[in-house]
Amino acid sequence: MARRSGKASRRHRVGKVSYYFRNGSWHVYYREAGKQIRRRAGDTEQAAAQLAAQVNAQLSVEAPTLFAFTPLPVAELRKRFLDYHEQVLGSALPTVCRYSTATRHLENFARAQGANRPAHLLDAEQFVRYLRGLRVASNGHSHTRRRPLRHKGIRYILETCRSLYGFAAKKRYLPPYAENPFAGLGGKRFRIEDAKPVFVFESTTELAFFKAADDWAFPIHLTLAKTGIRPGELSHLLVEDVDLNGGWIQICNKYELGWRIKTGRERSIPLVDELVAVLRLVIGNRTAGVVFRREKFRDTSCSLATMPRRALAAALEQRIAAEETTASTPLSRARQALIARTIWRDVGAIRADTIRTSFVRLAATIGLADVTCPKSWRHTFATLLQDANVDPLIRQLTLGHAPTGGPEGALGMTSIYTHTRPDTKRREILRAVQLWPDSLSFARKWVHARASQDSPARARIDVPAESTAIQEVLL
Repeated sequence: MARRSGKASRRHRVGKVSYYFRNGSWHVYYREAGKQIRRRAGDTEQAAAQLAAQVNAQLSVEAPTLFAFTPLPVAELRKRFLDYHEQVLGSALPTVCRYSTATRHLENFARAQGANRPAHLLDAEQFVRYLRGLRVASNGHSHTRRRPLRHKGIRYILETCRSLYGFAAKKRYLPPYAENPFAGLGGKRFRIEDAKPVFVFESTTELAFFKAADDWAFPIHLTLAKTGIRPGELSHLLVEDVDLNGGWIQICNKYELGWRIKTGRERSIPLVDELVAVLRLVIGNRTAGVVFRREKFRDTSCSLATMPRRALAAALEQRIAAEETTASTPLSRARQALIARTIWRDVGAIRADTIRTSFVRLAATIGLADVTCPKSWRHTFATLLQDANVDPLIRQLTLGHAPTGGPEGALGMTSIYTHTRPDTKRREILRAVQLWPDSLSFARKWVHARASQDSPARARIDVPAESTAIQEVLL
């Protein structure tokens, strides 16, 4: 038997727990759930005896002990949190990306205090002070002028960190009796004093914007303005999602093509006749592919350009399978999403950043240099529905917002028992859109001018005989 080096340790016992002196400090030892647990108790024997008595009392009633957890550094905790959302919960990749960005600030703060410092020893209030003094690039580019974090950004970071520590508590990475250090931070009580103002168009500024747009940009922004869809939904809109004869577009998830709606809520949106006529010119005689394509894209650029949705899904499966044959490990969801983007690129889909660039340029042209977010169209559309006194349930369904307060939403069980008929939805939405007739009149003139310039394109437009309103737009 090997001899123990150094002086014999002074060991005492309190029930199932022993405490002893070693290497200049006191430690406790006990067994819990079949595992040996050794932890530093303090510098004095009295502190060790008190801690041993407390742990013994917890063991006697089979309660979790103070040390019944696995301490982790913030970096490792963050890694497990993100992996849990991506691999276990299957959260949307953009959501995982936002969580990653928010918690990276926490990891940077913890690293400055010591890379191996346990997460449960982090000072949350000091972290808030750190965030308030932080300067970041608004778009993440290294050459962009840096500015302080906005209050909404700080609140979102704190809310995400609260979720991170809630996950840590469930997985027993925090002391059993410790409170969430981010409880009470962030949330609705967090004061927002520097929020960027939301711009909402008026009928005059909307018309000026459309008049400044070129033939490629006008249909894009008209669709955003008259349907309230998100730029990402527009860029992933397929010809198969548009029913021009009936006057509807379907915003639907495309899981097989690596894309989903932000809230996951599919919906149908009615189209005003003027927008139907514009879309007929944009689509022409195509029966598949994306509705809106890059400005200089041509069908000959890729064989996928005119393929239907099912064929695109098969092409994506082939690309994923081809990469899996050379990969040593299974492809992650993030990697599969990158491959899916190559499919959308090859069919000519517009990037959301391109839509934003176009919006910023046109807004500056009409003297709105501070208006930089194409989501203003969505805010404007929602405000127009409010001006027209459209039923709140129809507004929620049309915009695709997730209900608050559970599946019943603000209306309670009434929303469960209420079934909105398509005719009712169409009547209410079109009535609201027609409150601004000037932009619709401009759309009619735009269609007439483009159809007159391109007689072959006009010949391709197949208008049903019963669609007299659309015929009037084209003629």
